[in-house]
This record gives sequence, C-alpha cells and structure tokens, in this order.
Amino acid sequence: MLAPVPITASPLAGPKATPTATIIRSSSAVPTYPLADLGLMACRTIFLQLPPERMVEHALNRDEGILADTGALMCDTGNFTGRSPKDKFIVRDALTASRVNWGSINQSFDGEAFARLHQKMLAFLENQTVFVRYARAGAHPAYRLDVAVVTTKAWHSLFAHNLFIRPSEPELPTFSPDWTVLCIPEFEADPATDGTRQGNFTIVDFTRQIILIGGTGYAGEIKKGIFTVLNFLLPVKHSVLPMHCSANIDAEGKTALFFGLSGTGKTTLSADEGRRLIGDDEHGWVGNGHERQIFNFEGGCYAKVINLTAEREPQIFGAIRPGAILENTRFSPGTTTVDFANQSVTENTRVAYPLDFIPGAVQPSLANTPKHVFFLTADAFGVLPPLSRLTTEQAMNQFLLGYTAKLAGTEMGISEPVATFSACFGAAFLPLAPQEYADLLGERIQQSGATVWLINTGWTGGAFGTGSRIKLDYTRALVRAALAGELDNVAYKTHPIFGLSTPIECTGVPAHLLDPAKTWTDTTAYEKQAQTLADSFEKQLKSMK
Repeated sequence: MLAPVPITASPLAGPKATPTATIIRSSSAVPTYPLADLGLMACRTIFLQLPPERMVEHALNRDEGILADTGALMCDTGNFTGRSPKDKFIVRDALTASRVNWGSINQSFDGEAFARLHQKMLAFLENQTVFVRYARAGAHPAYRLDVAVVTTKAWHSLFAHNLFIRPSEPELPTFSPDWTVLCIPEFEADPATDGTRQGNFTIVDFTRQIILIGGTGYAGEIKKGIFTVLNFLLPVKHSVLPMHCSANIDAEGKTALFFGLSGTGKTTLSADEGRRLIGDDEHGWVGNGHERQIFNFEGGCYAKVINLTAEREPQIFGAIRPGAILENTRFSPGTTTVDFANQSVTENTRVAYPLDFIPGAVQPSLANTPKHVFFLTADAFGVLPPLSRLTTEQAMNQFLLGYTAKLAGTEMGISEPVATFSACFGAAFLPLAPQEYADLLGERIQQSGATVWLINTGWTGGAFGTGSRIKLDYTRALVRAALAGELDNVAYKTHPIFGLSTPIECTGVPAHLLDPAKTWTDTTAYEKQAQTLADSFEKQLKSMK
C-alpha cells in the first residue's frame, strides 16, 4: 500500500515556504528530503518513485494514453513528435563561456533569464500533481550522475524509469540527485519576456545543474538533455569519450561499437542473436590506464518502430509488452493492435522499454574495451564500398564527418540524394568542439588497438533511383566476418578516390560487390560521382578544423 507522508524541508535548503504537498511514495526507503531542495513544497501531490504498473494506471486514469493489445502504453507527444534543436539552449556563464562550442547548435542563454524562468515553472506547479523519479545516468559508478526527473505526466515518469538506470532498493535511502530535469509540457514560455525563441524550450544550466523543458511532450528531450550534460562533463572532468552508438559483446567478452545516423542500420546490425546487447544509443569509453571500459549511459532503449516486424527486429518486437511505452503509433481500425506501417502522425514512431526487456542484455551495462568499431553510412550515391578498414587518421576523419545521405523524396525540395553530416554521429548533443571528441577517439583507438570499419548499408550499382540497396544479408555477412577475424588475413586494395582499404573477398558476399565501381555499368559516371562525394568530404572537414 502506498501511504501518503508529509513533506519535510531539508535542513540544507534554507528558508522555505510552509510545506503543503502530500507525498505518495513506493516505499519508506525512498527519501523525501531532496524534494524540498527541488522547490516542490507548494505542489498538491507528489507521486515519488512509483512502480511501473502504478504509473500506467495513473496515465490511463488521466487520459494520457491507451493500452495496446500487447499491454504496452501508447501515448501521443502532441505538437512535437521529435526534438526541436532550434529551441535548445545552454546557459552561458563562467563555467561554459570558454568551453562550449557556441553556434547554431549550442545557443547561449542568459543565466538570470534562466533563474526567472525556473521560478515561473515552479510557480506553475503550485497546487498541481507531479511525478518524481530518482534515476541514474551512467553504469560505471565512477562516472554516473544521480538525477531527479520531475514531470507533470505519469507516462513521462515511466519513460524516465525505462530509459535511465534504476537505483536498487538498498541504494535509495542515500540517494541525492546531482542534476534535476523539470519537464512541464503544459507550460509555455513567453519569448518576449523569457528569452526563448518560441513557447517550447529545452535549457541546460551546468552551474545550477538543472535542465528545464517546457511546451513539448516529446519525451526524447529528457534523455537527450542528460546526454548533452554527459557529453560536456565526461571529457572535461574525466577524459572519458562519450559516444552516440550502440554496443554489444560476444560469448568471449569481445566488445563491438556501432555508430550511425538514423536509417543506417545501427539498431538492426547491433541486434545480433549471437551477441549480447550492452546498449543501443549512448555509451562512454574510459581510457585511463588499465581501466579501459565501455559503459552504457542508460537503463533502457528508445527504438524507432516505423515498419517494425517480428521477423526483422524480433528483440524490439518482443519488448513491446506491459511497461513499455509506444509513442505516436496508431492502431489498425477497430482494434488495439498497432499498425507499425502507419505514419499518419510521424515517421518517428518509437518504443521505450527497460534494457532487461531484451533477452540476455548485459547488466550492469559494462564491457571490455572494444575490439571492433563500426561506422555505418547509408550512401545513397552508391559509390562507397560496402566495407572498408580504416587507419586511425581515417577513423578520426570519418568520425568528424558523421556522413550519411538524405534520399530523394524524403523532404520537400529534395529530388536527388543529399550528403548529410553530423559530427561524431551526434552533432546536436555536442557542447564541445567536435575535434575534442575526435582526438579522444584517436587516443582510444591507439590505446586499445581496436579495428575501425566503415560499412555502407546504402546503395550499389548506381545512386538511389538507379542502383539497388545493398542486401542486409550481405551487410550482416561482412560484419560477422569482421567480428570473427575472417578479414584479418585476406588481401586488400586501396580505393583510388577515397583512399579506403577494401577486402577483395568475403564469404557469403559476391566479390564484385566489394568493389563499387564494378557494380556500375558506366565506370566514368561512377568515378565522377565518387569524386564529387570525396570533394564534399574534404570541404566539410576543412570547415571543421
């Protein structure tokens, strides 16, 4: 039975208004003292650390979602079905002024304006119901953050439960949050007085250690806000490389990393029945002496489900069960069965679930230094080899580029493939200059001796519209051959334009496919297209250095 208890002000909190909130918590082991410091005393009710079934119950009673026939909770995110990068800010102060890579990605925000907006949001919560979740980011105990996530939506609290690492019962009595995430979708800023671009916003204050999110119901802002924090703190304080990648491990303890932008196959290729999942999105790479480790930042997965099938993604499909959250999906008419092909709301439909919903997932999510690192790109120009082995310098450059291609027809005005770059495969979340992360990657490769591969999961025999997409079976064969060491002793040749080293044979893959020029009917056209892409690589790199 979840019994209400009175809130008591922390002796460290300073003068406070008379507490009025009623707290309903999952157990007496869950501490209430941090709540006073969070400024929540004027709330009517605080639901603290509720178990998943209670959060689902609240979400249903509050009309926040509908149960699918699998038992998963389906919720809509409102006007925003994805992140809003133009409305994300970082407070510029003594801590960040000289370290943050300011620009269109890292937009500055005034510290005093942040404080005023924070107080407005707390005032908005007076006499309201909130949900508070104690959680952790970072599976490595030396580098983790303890976080309090305060939300007005029950399903957002369930999202935080699923995506972050869940403290154990014995750890809860001494839990003291380092950071606070305050997420109020119903609160919209006034740009004229609050300093935002429009009503929705995500603002990170590294000095106050608070993230403010308002005007948007897209839950991904919560997890990506904390990812941004770790992308600043880990390199600056600990020389740990934060990475936007998935990771898995084989039975012998050999770790592999998979980097790639949306649509390149990162989730698909890292979900291998012969390997155990460490995590699907965010990791750190420790490199101080003997303690070289990979660790997951998260306790769950946030996977896209557009066109999901049990055959193609059995692990993700099986994770859509009670406790999981579906975002912006739709049901087949007259049923509560999800129609995964339906993109009437957005193509960015997703599911959020705890890591232990994946059979055999590694927990705690720690692993050895990687033996293999894969950079994935969906080259819609059809000119990159399906697999290339990279030198350390090439790996750093490809990391800086973060290349893939947008397809014709995917956006208004795009009639042919367009080269797309996202530094370090996650530019939107990098507070520091990309070169700082690339330098750390280079150090880790040299320390570990890891082999780095560039995998093209895109087109061959011509660009999109003329050529064909490389078959998934071939890509899987190449990845598995690399992981098994089968490509260590085969002959390689150097690509004349990109300078990449490519194998001349691989079991299960047609030999001519390994040389993209041989898949085109017009060699001159291939060389022209390849040179154009190589020139765009060079231009992009020059702009970053």
